[in-house]
Amino acid sequence: MLISRSFLFVPADSERKLARGLESGADALILDLEDSVAAANRPTARKLARAFLEAHGADKMARYVRINPLGSGLALDDLAATVAGRPDGILLPKCVPDDVRTLDHYLSAFEAAAGHEVGATRIIAIATETAEAVFALGHYAGTSPRLEAITWGAEDLSACIGGNNRTLDGAYDGPYQLARSLCLLAAAAAGVAALDTIYTDFRDPEGLKTECASARRSGFTGKMAIHPAQLATINETFSTSAADRDWAERVIAAFAAQPDAGTLALDGKMIDKPHLVLARRLLGLPPG
Repeated sequence: MLISRSFLFVPADSERKLARGLESGADALILDLEDSVAAANRPTARKLARAFLEAHGADKMARYVRINPLGSGLALDDLAATVAGRPDGILLPKCVPDDVRTLDHYLSAFEAAAGHEVGATRIIAIATETAEAVFALGHYAGTSPRLEAITWGAEDLSACIGGNNRTLDGAYDGPYQLARSLCLLAAAAAGVAALDTIYTDFRDPEGLKTECASARRSGFTGKMAIHPAQLATINETFSTSAADRDWAERVIAAFAAQPDAGTLALDGKMIDKPHLVLARRLLGLPPG
């Protein structure tokens, strides 16, 4: 299960921002070859991303590469330039489940060509950026053992629909609430982590805090970021608190003491097997 809480997008064509990303406090960096890079800068971005990957291993933070969509005609060049640098994973935009299967095959070929362990490069799917993709969210289970998370995107989806993703009071409008909820369910059905999308106003810390808290309560395990100023809030919100850890440890201990019990009493409340599953998830353990 994915353990990173914060994923910071960094334009791969900016040496300055790449360097700042190392000191940002992010759990993971996303070296972006897609939306934040102008077409003329793509060759430079690929070279800088490869150099960054080779210079900075996964010991400090996880390193992902957001490639261009498979249907863009650019993805194979992105992969050819970066997979040999041993990224921890690939962020796949504007995808449907079959794209994950295709990417799995591409990665195997590039890993083998580079003499690397086949299967080591993971995949995070951005699974709601088109209307078609939203209707396919229930079909990610079994697409690839590389798949470790599913996330969603409101900005590209609103561009696809031709509307604003926020209501006048600032909440997500109906189609985007639906995409968010289906992303969460799709990740659960596939047995992978669910990551919340970016909060675009990096000058609104209270709005970010509220959105992070809501995402954590819903079941998301981490969040994407577009600015280093957002990382402290994301990391704090998606960390397991001492109180949550204590509760989880006591739930696990209670069921360990009575392994044949279906329900138990703890702190004056009834707990059952779903509580045990949740407790194990809070501690980063497999469901059981």
